[in-house]
Amino acid sequence: DFERLYAVACDPRIWEQHPTPTRWQRPVFENYFAGAIESGGALRVHRAADDQLIGCTRYYALDLAASVVKIGYTFFSCDSWGGGYNPACKQLMLDHAFQTLERVQFEVGQCNQRSQIAMARLGARRLGVSEVAYHGEASHPNVVFEITRAQWQQR
Repeated sequence: DFERLYAVACDPRIWEQHPTPTRWQRPVFENYFAGAIESGGALRVHRAADDQLIGCTRYYALDLAASVVKIGYTFFSCDSWGGGYNPACKQLMLDHAFQTLERVQFEVGQCNQRSQIAMARLGARRLGVSEVAYHGEASHPNVVFEITRAQWQQR
């Protein structure tokens, strides 16, 4: 699956606002992919109409005691932007998470305006900014968002 996913991820436009804007480069993406596999929560995203692989996302940092999981590390092919795939994907993931958990959090690069707008549209509440180190990378400031089960059910 690495080659198929990298064929999507190698477009530099995907990573322009990301804290790691070089993720389109193969060695940098190899690190991302290793983190995805190690997380145990990575998901490929396929377009239903033609089964084309268009991106990737994941659950991570599951904390059962606190009843919270994080969703992130998401990217989509540029040709799928604006097609409703990201909100549909997040809706499926949130519906699944809220079957057993009370909270879902998202960590979004502080410079990633596209994803911050997407979080607001999803109804996520901004909690603040924290330093986050992606798998094998330096830390960067990230805006932390959260949605509770009650908020999600009231939408």
